[in-house]
Amino acid sequence: MTSPDRLSDIPTPALAVDVNALARNIRTMAEFFASRRCQLRPHFKAHKTPEIARRQLAAGSCTGLTCATVFEAEIAAPLCDDILIASEVVGAASCRRVAALAKRVRVTVAIDSTIGLDAISVAAREAGVTIGALVDVNVGQNRCGVAPGASAVALGTLVAAAPGLTLQGLMGYEGHAVGIANRRERETAVRASMQQLLATKHLFDEARLATATISTGGTGSFDIGGAMDGITEIQAGSYALMDTDYARLDLPFEHALFVLGTVISRPVPERCVVDCGHKACTKDHGHPSVKDLPGASVVALNDEHAIIALPPGCALAIGDRIQLLPSHVDPTMNLHDVIFAIDGDGVEAWPIAARGYRYRVL
Repeated sequence: MTSPDRLSDIPTPALAVDVNALARNIRTMAEFFASRRCQLRPHFKAHKTPEIARRQLAAGSCTGLTCATVFEAEIAAPLCDDILIASEVVGAASCRRVAALAKRVRVTVAIDSTIGLDAISVAAREAGVTIGALVDVNVGQNRCGVAPGASAVALGTLVAAAPGLTLQGLMGYEGHAVGIANRRERETAVRASMQQLLATKHLFDEARLATATISTGGTGSFDIGGAMDGITEIQAGSYALMDTDYARLDLPFEHALFVLGTVISRPVPERCVVDCGHKACTKDHGHPSVKDLPGASVVALNDEHAIIALPPGCALAIGDRIQLLPSHVDPTMNLHDVIFAIDGDGVEAWPIAARGYRYRVL
């Protein structure tokens, strides 16, 4: 298919980004970290798009890129020579892929078990490489992570002695706190989590274990954890594109991402149907919002249809275009092969190269 030249030429449903809003978001985040000891490690999983990552890195204040999967790290490797896979990698095949990647770039993984430690150590030894490691600490989200304190020190001691690995420090994600709407409550919860991480750092220091990297944070907490002494990097991702869930938090970022759809039915005056259902826009954080149409709201998302309640007197007609603001960036990006970059009247198609879980033959 020929790439469209104008917004009106883009076939729907489609994902689009306002290039100028994207640039402002990236600049705002880079400027926050420009004069700080703590730096930004943008999370590639949020957009999975090399062109966006290039712009984040070019803006500065970055230590490298964060990835959620081995596949993402493989796609990101040509962009950056310092990659953190901020998740546990335990399968032998996946560990071998990490080891192969470590022949080209600096790779760090998160570890929260001796099983994971042994698996990545074996792969590193077999490939003749050194892989970085952060002990992943549960700071309240209750997802991955070893308990803070003595348990983390015990695992850190094993990591430091493991062949093929280099202990670099600690990681902990306060995912349970980053979305708290009330600013004061969010600060309290984030700081409580960070204190657990920093207390564990103190124990690592006493045990003479490496603490050069203390990695944490997200878009909702970038200016809380990022301003605390001892935190060295923040793994924010959604800030570049933004979604309606994070927009509740009154952050200094604007909506740059939208789903473009076409009205395919107007059966009654108070309702229309658009061709962008939940195969085009996820709803795990709630329905998307309707952009630039006051009083309109999405009431249902089916496979291929968005059902939208319309305000009285709305002139929207079959064939008209409509834009939806997603509630969650990451999984919405994962539904599309390309994102159309809109700059005035100009359009470019940027591949979302790291979407899905495609296996790459090494």
